[in-house]
Amino acid sequence: MKIATYNVNSINARLPVVLRWLEETQPDVVCLQELKSIQENFPETALLDAGYESIWHGQKSWNGVAILSRIGKPEEICRVLPGDPEDAHSRYIEAKVNEVTIGCLYLPNGNPAPGPKFDYKLRWLDRLIAHGQSLLTQNTPVILTGDFNVIPTEIDVYKPERWVDDALFRPETRAAFNRLVAQGWTDAIRSLYPDETIYTFWDYFRNAFGRNAGLRIDHFLLSPAVLPRLRAAGVDRHVRGWEKTSDHAPVWIELQSGSPT
Repeated sequence: MKIATYNVNSINARLPVVLRWLEETQPDVVCLQELKSIQENFPETALLDAGYESIWHGQKSWNGVAILSRIGKPEEICRVLPGDPEDAHSRYIEAKVNEVTIGCLYLPNGNPAPGPKFDYKLRWLDRLIAHGQSLLTQNTPVILTGDFNVIPTEIDVYKPERWVDDALFRPETRAAFNRLVAQGWTDAIRSLYPDETIYTFWDYFRNAFGRNAGLRIDHFLLSPAVLPRLRAAGVDRHVRGWEKTSDHAPVWIELQSGSPT
């Protein structure tokens, strides 16, 4: 079972890229972020023609999340992160696919920091921590994945000294992420590649991709019930080099089917 996450930076603007990538790599389940599309404009038919059933939560101009599957339609659990009934941002959707609960998230950027946007980011992280704890108490296979907008450690960013005041790398942000992981989650990429330089995002400016001046901000967090099934993980870095592509690259994991022996 191959599961991928991809911040597409506008699903309709990047649809040719997304369809090319899906045909090339054929993941079983895909989590998308930053759809930048209202609910009615999501390209459900084009994705269905590519073999993927979808659930999605759109929003005009920004945000938006979706879960696609070619192994049965995702069984939607919720489309909002609990904890703030007044939060209207489309940043979380959760579903069950093949007996695995998958939370697809697009965590707030938080810049400029300090300020109201950073405060919102920290509140959102607090809600995610609370929800994460609730998910773990179920003792079932759970995956939290998406664009976390968190650089966990210095190895996850090119020239970390330039990011010390950025909301993605501030101590408060990293401390909150560490609290989440400490509940019992495992960072899939780092569990398999603890010391390698791996990035998932490269800015469009200053030839960042060509210089490999990137960040690792797209993550897979695995619950203890699913961790033993982890067999592989990686980043489809080459997709970032395609024409009219997103500034993120797809990230993926492969799980052994069913319970490990």
